[in-house]
Amino acid sequence: MCPVDEPVAIYDEGGRVVGVAPRGVVYQEGLWHASTGVLVRSGDGERVYLHRRSPDKLIFPGCYDCWAGGVLGPGESPDAAAARELEEELGVHGVPLTPIGRFAYDDGKVRYHVFLYEVRWDGPLRHQPEEVVWGGWVTLQELRDVLADPARPFAPDGRVGIERWLATTEVGDG
Repeated sequence: MCPVDEPVAIYDEGGRVVGVAPRGVVYQEGLWHASTGVLVRSGDGERVYLHRRSPDKLIFPGCYDCWAGGVLGPGESPDAAAARELEEELGVHGVPLTPIGRFAYDDGKVRYHVFLYEVRWDGPLRHQPEEVVWGGWVTLQELRDVLADPARPFAPDGRVGIERWLATTEVGDG
């Protein structure tokens, strides 16, 4: 199925499911929907997995990001979507997801309810080439350096999520 035709659960501004629409329509019309983001941390908590989005992504192509995730399909729970996306994008599976927050993202064009999770993982990672073109482990300070570097564009929605998370996390927090 072409990504623009993928069915997406439509939400209202308050966070209730109200219907279904193709992904292309959701983005074109700025419809409220829901998405997940999973932060992959090393087992000791000292590093996070940073990646670069494919230049073919429908939104924020080619940007750096530290969240593996994606939209919720019709009838899909945030937990199920987070586990599915983590396995699809990075090949991580069979690991407990810890919910770490939820917020509404609205930049005037892209509007969705974000369900955030964290996992600890020291195993192998496998990129889905349609989603991820590069990835590597960075310390929390290195992540802050990437966020501050205008030459390294960071996905705007991912930036909001990670800045919220970093504000509650100390470098070296494990």
